[in-house]
Amino acid sequence: QVQLVESGGGLVQAGGSLRLSCAAFGRTFSNNAMGWFRQAPGKEREFVSAISGSLGNTYYTDSVKGRFTISRDNAKNTVYLQMNSLKPEDTAVYYCAAARGSYYSRNFSVYNYWGQGTQVTVSS
Repeated sequence: QVQLVESGGGLVQAGGSLRLSCAAFGRTFSNNAMGWFRQAPGKEREFVSAISGSLGNTYYTDSVKGRFTISRDNAKNTVYLQMNSLKPEDTAVYYCAAARGSYYSRNFSVYNYWGQGTQVTVSS
């Protein structure tokens, strides 16, 4: 059974940092793009960041550029999201997802495995 398990969420003050982890079990995703999405209360789920398979190219939504960094450790089958300079508007449930192929996308339909989510709360 394939599972993506997120961890690292929590409560932090504005300006603080958190590192989210997404560990994959049941198969390897070293050649698959991996993405992070988030959903704030009352809002739709939105793309945050992704890293492509093979080349490891990275992509970010404009609101997190320069603050968030996505990375992957294929030996550990794990993807990370380092979040710095956090703002209250970053408060959301963060989801990890694995794409069917190696190319990233902002489109949910490209991702066929999802984690259960981890809550990130940034206080002002």
